[in-house]
This record gives sequence, C-alpha cells and structure tokens, in this order.
Amino acid sequence: MAGAAGVTGAAALAGAGVTGTAAAATRATTAPGASVAVLGGGVAGLTAAHELAERGFRVTVYERRALGGKARSMDVPDSAKGGRRPLPAEHGFRFIPGIYHNLPDTMRRIPFPGNPNGVWDNLVAPSAMAFSRTGREDLTIPLPWPGHQPPDLTLDDIRRALTALLDTALGIPLPETAYFVNRTLVFLTSCDERRDRTWEATPWWEFIRAEEMSYDYQRILAVGLTRNIVATKAEEASTRTVATLLEAFVFNALGRGADGPLDRILDAPTNEAWIDPWVTHLTSLGVDFKVGWTVREVKYASGRVSAVLVENPQGERESVTADHYVSAMPVEHARRTWGPALRAADPQLARCDRLRTDWMTGIQFYLTERAPLLHGHLNCVDPWSLTAIQQAAHWPGLDFPADYGDGVAVDCLSVDVSEWDRPGTLYGKTAKQCTRAEVAKEVWAQLKAALNDTGKVVLKDSALHSWFLDPGVDGLGTPYPTNDDELLIHPVGTFHNRPRAATSIPNFFLAGDYVSVDIDLATMEGANASARAAVNALLERTGSTAPRCTVTPLFRAPELEPLRRHDRTRYRLGLRNALDLG
Repeated sequence: MAGAAGVTGAAALAGAGVTGTAAAATRATTAPGASVAVLGGGVAGLTAAHELAERGFRVTVYERRALGGKARSMDVPDSAKGGRRPLPAEHGFRFIPGIYHNLPDTMRRIPFPGNPNGVWDNLVAPSAMAFSRTGREDLTIPLPWPGHQPPDLTLDDIRRALTALLDTALGIPLPETAYFVNRTLVFLTSCDERRDRTWEATPWWEFIRAEEMSYDYQRILAVGLTRNIVATKAEEASTRTVATLLEAFVFNALGRGADGPLDRILDAPTNEAWIDPWVTHLTSLGVDFKVGWTVREVKYASGRVSAVLVENPQGERESVTADHYVSAMPVEHARRTWGPALRAADPQLARCDRLRTDWMTGIQFYLTERAPLLHGHLNCVDPWSLTAIQQAAHWPGLDFPADYGDGVAVDCLSVDVSEWDRPGTLYGKTAKQCTRAEVAKEVWAQLKAALNDTGKVVLKDSALHSWFLDPGVDGLGTPYPTNDDELLIHPVGTFHNRPRAATSIPNFFLAGDYVSVDIDLATMEGANASARAAVNALLERTGSTAPRCTVTPLFRAPELEPLRRHDRTRYRLGLRNALDLG
C-alpha cells in the first residue's frame, strides 16, 4: 500500500472547504496522493476517509464489523416477508441537534437523489419532547424553531427564558428554579480557566446542590440531563462537560449559533438515509473498504508506525502498510492495539487507559398499532433512564407496514436504556443481571408504568409485535455481561485525559469521540470534528498546501465575552465568579 510521499496540490482547492465535485476535478489533473490506512469505519473513520479522499489521498478503511459503527442501523434477522425489507433496528436512535455544525457540513456533501443539500435534507425536526414520570402527569415541552436570527441577548433575557422554561414546563419549586438558573449563569459567565480547572473537577450533582433539592429537581435537572444527554452519572459527571452542552442547547433553543432546530432526527432508517449513501459516495471518490478486517496491533519501529497487524475475514493475520495511519476506533478497542513501544513514544496514549466507558444501548419494540405518543422524544427518568421515540411518524416517505417486516408491524418504538446498574421494578434486578428477554419485559413494563399511569392507555400488550435488543450486548444474566458498543462517559477529570488528534508519532493520528475537541462529549459531532482535526494534523506533518478542514466550535454568545474576561481576572485573583452565590 506504500504510495508517493506528496499529496494533491492545493491551487485548485483554494478556500476553507472542498466539495466532492471540486475534489473529483482535482484528482483528474494531479498525481495520486500518499496512502492512508484508516482503522475503523464508524463516523470518525468515514469522516477521515471523506476529507482525505477529497484531498487526493489514497484511502483504505479497515472495519471489523459494519460501516457506520454505533451510528448504523441494521436488519432484524428473519423478519422480512412478502418481498418487504427486514424490520429496521439500531444500536440507538440518532439524535442530531442544531448545536452540531461539523457533522451537518459533512452531510451536506453526501449526495442523495432529489436533495439539493444531500443527506442533510433527510433531517426532520420533532415538534416536542416530554418527561414522563410514574404516577405523575407527563411534562411536554414544545420545541419551536424561530427560523430567524434574534437580536442580541442580554444576561437578563437568558435568565428570563430559563426561568420560564423550568417554572412552567417542569413545575420545579420557584426557589429551586431560581437557584438552578443562577448556577447556569455562573457557568455561562465563567472564563475558560475556571471551566477547565474548577468546574472540570466539580461533579454536576455538587455544582447544582442536587442533594438539598426536591425529587423533581434531582431526577430532571441532575439525573435526566446527565443520563439522557451526556450518558454519565450526575454524582460524578464533570460540570464542565454537562454545562458546556447545556450552554449550547440553551442558545440553540434561543435561535443563536445553530445549524437548525434543537432536536433533529433522520427521516428513514439510518443506513438508508445516511450511511449507505455516504459509503457509495466515498467509493466514488476512490476509498477502498475492507469490511470484516479486525485491527490487532499497531506496530512501531524506528520512530514511526511501520505496519498494522490485521485479521482478515478468513481469520488469517497479515501486516498492512501505508504512508500514514488514522486510528478511528472507539477508545476501548483502539487502546488494545497500542503496544508498549507505541505508548512509550507518546504518553497521551497511556493516559487513554484512564478514560471510562459505560453502557447506553438500544432496544426496539415493533407495534401492530401506533401508540398515541407525542411527536418527539420521550424521557422516562425512573428507574432505567429510558429515552424513546416512535419512528414511523417521522419517516413521511415510507409506509412502514408496506415496506418492512411481515406487514403486521406498523411502527417501531426505539428506546435507549441509559441506566444498566440500577434495579428495575419488575424483577428487582439490574439490566445487566437480567436475561435478554427479561430486559425487554422490564423496559416494556417501565414504559407502561410511565405512560399508562394517569387513566389513559398508551401502550397495550396486545399491540406488541416483537422486540430487538442490540446484538452488541452479550452474556446478560450471567456474571460476565459484555457490551461491544460502550460509550465514553465523563466523570470529573476526563477532560485532562482525552488525547489530541496529533500524536508524537509522525505518521499516526487519532480520531474518535474520545479525542479532545471543543464539544467535550462522546458524540457523532465529536467523532466528526476529531477526524477533521486528524486530517489537518496530517496535512501539517506532510507540509501539504491543500486546504485545511473547517472545524467549527460550539457557539458562545459574544455578548457574554466581557463578563468572561472579568471572570478571568477574578479567577486569577483567587475570587469566585461574581454571580456565584455558593
């Protein structure tokens, strides 16, 4: 796989970004570029391949299982009848909020028939979200999208908006609402030094004083935010991580600095709406895909990565070589491939052993009649922190019973299970202690308890057609359950252990949702941004004049910058934030 050391000339690619059309025209008039082995075919790996191929590199992607990684959808085995496609399943439903900018940019550059903006046009916006609690009326929050750029905001505008949302939508006691709003304003006006040091070392539970507050405050603002959005535990989650995302969502809801509505999902199963068109496009750009090839070791010699030991689909091991290597696997898989010599060459690789992962896994329920649920996401905070969405209503171009399965199932209720170590209500066991069938029965029982508790029957046992639990989960009900698709979590201190995309090894780069980028959260956006950073680092190392990938940070309101500068002075003097009431 060794190739020429040079990369494509940049004269024809001037500008901040490169479109597929421009890249194709450039490749026709330039010599072949250097070779790059991309290790992993999830969002990070496909993004790296996309950016590299547009710049004339010869790219081979090695993926052990299926392209798309955790983002992919999959078929339910043996579910197709009468010429229909199999029932669609997934690791968990895709959520692409308006705070994302880098991933939507990539989606716009993936052609899709009939869409002027490519795959990006397949995004649709649910109109509401709800918190459903057992024995309590559901709290539904509309998600309007103003569709325009509002005027500059003052701190008082933000305070009033947050107070109105929490007071009217969530019903949390007014003193507690006021306190939470104050804590939010403290973070919004905190300088980067205070965020990176003080708030990174402070658990979210402690920062918002959840221990002293009401049950609703704890379950919604502490547990609900951390388990359903950040996928970690409130008692240990870094305030920096949780509040950074909250800051972005607040401004997204206010129409500031957003790519689109607060909540967006795809209008079809993920592979149909996004992954398959992406792979087709990358193949047209010359990317070679090796699916079923498992990376076993990244070999290091003479100050460089010399080869990668892979296992091919026949179970045979062989070494593959390239000019450059981008490790784009999830951290729990990537760090197993880094031997002592490679780790010694760059200490940040060893620090990745301190990064922690946890379970957040999807289960789908197929229904013979559509449930009267809201048009959007449903959060059931007790006890397994379930997040669900009924999908067919968001797939307007599809006729679910005509297109999928046996013609009897009319919808898919897709559920993410965020809490796997807390006893359930049906069996009194944690999800990990349950068998697969018990997990399905427990989740279904929790959904019914949350939705059928105020006199209205929302979910009926008679309407349950079948269920499908992510096959990456194995060994449930045994002493040694495993999950092949864990998610990076963010306890205090995680920020300082996340590696950079550029390593000290000159031809080795990192991409993945664990790599340090502005969003500071294990997300598809983080995976995409890290891949762009890895490609930029590769371009710098090779002295290429090709245009760099645009990496867009999370939005920060410029109106608050003077307050953050003021806080920087206070921080350096050892003083707390001016708004911090303790």
